[in-house]
Amino acid sequence: MSLLQFSVPPPLTIHSSPSLSCTVAHPIAASCRVSSTLNSCFLLESSSLKTGKAVSNVKNNKRNGAVLKVRSSLDTAGATVGQVTEVTKDTFWPIVNAAGDKTVVLDMYTQWCGPCKVIAPKFKELSEKYLDVIFLKLDCNQENKPLAKELGIRVVPTFKILKHKKIVKEVTGAKFDDLVLAIDTVRSS
Repeated sequence: MSLLQFSVPPPLTIHSSPSLSCTVAHPIAASCRVSSTLNSCFLLESSSLKTGKAVSNVKNNKRNGAVLKVRSSLDTAGATVGQVTEVTKDTFWPIVNAAGDKTVVLDMYTQWCGPCKVIAPKFKELSEKYLDVIFLKLDCNQENKPLAKELGIRVVPTFKILKHKKIVKEVTGAKFDDLVLAIDTVRSS
């Protein structure tokens, strides 16, 4: 899990107000509002997808401004861009919610499924190719059965493509070309 550190330039100071607004040059920290008390503050809203929900370790320096460390919401939720992230019934929705308007592709598989094992390396390659898409995989075992049922799985592998927290496309079976076409369609919409 990574931390982003940035500085809020003077004259903004943490002790001046219980709530302050700041706009900084860093793309991840841009246009955020924080509420602060002494040495900690919490992010209330952000126009940036990767800005986290909590800000901590605030240092106030009248000459240099406040130094803030921000946890990325996707890092906090556990997804990593450029690779496939294993999810469970407990971690799936927080990651999807943190994704905002990014496309999310979920590979629903089982350990015993032959076609699932064949397409897994190709799915990993897609995660390395499409860096603007979040790739997840869910083992549809007994533990994750409630989520699999909620998502309407009928066969494995099933690929669910989500946008704005809603399922917008589905590909059943190990149909790589169909999966690529579905991802490209959702990304361009």
